[in-house]
Amino acid sequence: TGGALFDALSSLNPDTFTGESCAVINFLADYYRDVDTYPVQPEAMPGCLRTLLPDAPPENGEQMDVILEEVWRHIVPALTHWQSPKFFGYFQANASTAGFAGETLSTGLNVVPFTRAASPVATELEGVVMDWMGKLVGLPDRFLFFGGGGGVLHGSTCEAVVCTLAAALDRALSRLGHEGILRLVVYASDQSHSTFQKGARIVGMPRSNFRVIRTSAASGYGLTAASVRDAVEADVASGLVPLYLCATVGTTGLGAVDPVRDLGELARRHGIWLHVDAAYAGSALICPEFQHHIDGAELADSVSMNPHKWFLTNMDCCCLWVASPAALTSALSTNPEYLSNVTEESAGAGVVDYKDWQIALSRPFRAMKLWVVLRRYGGAGMRAYVRRHVEMAKWFEQALEADGRFEVVAPTRFSLVTFRLRPRHEGDGDAVDGLNRRLLVAVNASGRAFMTHFVVDGKFVIRMAVGGAMTEIRHVQDTWELVREKAEEVGALLKDSKHD
Repeated sequence: TGGALFDALSSLNPDTFTGESCAVINFLADYYRDVDTYPVQPEAMPGCLRTLLPDAPPENGEQMDVILEEVWRHIVPALTHWQSPKFFGYFQANASTAGFAGETLSTGLNVVPFTRAASPVATELEGVVMDWMGKLVGLPDRFLFFGGGGGVLHGSTCEAVVCTLAAALDRALSRLGHEGILRLVVYASDQSHSTFQKGARIVGMPRSNFRVIRTSAASGYGLTAASVRDAVEADVASGLVPLYLCATVGTTGLGAVDPVRDLGELARRHGIWLHVDAAYAGSALICPEFQHHIDGAELADSVSMNPHKWFLTNMDCCCLWVASPAALTSALSTNPEYLSNVTEESAGAGVVDYKDWQIALSRPFRAMKLWVVLRRYGGAGMRAYVRRHVEMAKWFEQALEADGRFEVVAPTRFSLVTFRLRPRHEGDGDAVDGLNRRLLVAVNASGRAFMTHFVVDGKFVIRMAVGGAMTEIRHVQDTWELVREKAEEVGALLKDSKHD
């Protein structure tokens, strides 16, 4: 008991810190060494952990080796292993040695840089890192600090969306008056992430004022300027005011790309705030061969991407750039006396207080993490990393196309492959959807890979998102063999069911 009390009262003792941190690092090293041997998705029933743990926390603290042993026995077996090289679901959540080191430095230093005075160099580093990332992905200078814009590190795209919606709303209501919120309209495609509808509700937009614009295979499931123009003009004719438009580069379901320049020109004509969401595919924009996807970005008001998806930066990390920092801070700033900087430098122009660029007051030192990743791997290393995954995805796509049983649903632009078993006969859409559902269930139940699905044009589609830090071509090839094997199994089941 006395030892536990001493540990709590000396919780940052350097010797204890060294020993216990090393134990955690060794634990994680063993985990990464063996992660490809674990079933990617566990068979864990709801409530399984509660039966294994006490009803209340311990009164007396326990040793770290005891805690880690319990993590090994109770937590690890019931995890979906996002760092498995055979994890192809959702979009990846990258981890890396540099990302871990940067996160450890951030957590260990544990500063809270909500104002510049709260930790000057943390604010300075964030500005530097945001300009570095903006240059890497090919953003116009107007989004960088030296060009009059600027950037901030958020935790998620959802926060970036809420903040930019709030900025657009603040700008519009200053002109229309508060009651004008009932006239304002937000536009996105049926492929845009659901976070845009959620964000619109959070800032108080009526649900009836959110336009979900249909896309089709003819445009590769990207928006067309004509379809957006029709929706905007119809709203204007009805006395409504277009507010905000989302253009996505790399949609979640299919990896579709909206035409940024066409939408930007339309947005400019109608005074609409244009946000470019490149949460997933933004990492690919560091490669020159992908930068044409954001042609026209100079017409946008804001751009976001998530290094925690495909840029070797451990959760969480979202880059948001704005062309007008003043538009953001006028909507989000607060100035309580207890946060006032009384130093001489606080009166100078250009001082950034990041509390005014986000929803929360408190914030971690995310810039340290992203800075370590950039320093450790460099632009050339990151481009090689992204291109390796793109090549793997292309290999999988070609394997699908060479097998007549499958069809590729949308072109593989980055590292997301979307596919399904083909209908055997005209009009058996329901049957083939059931077949594809069983195929996905069988693949995931095997524990040898994990994928997720999407529905487009009423069709059930399987998504394979390549992008794990430990994924190699052999894992993609093994997964193709698994898909073929399970396709035969579920195909046989379907045949049998027709004879029943």
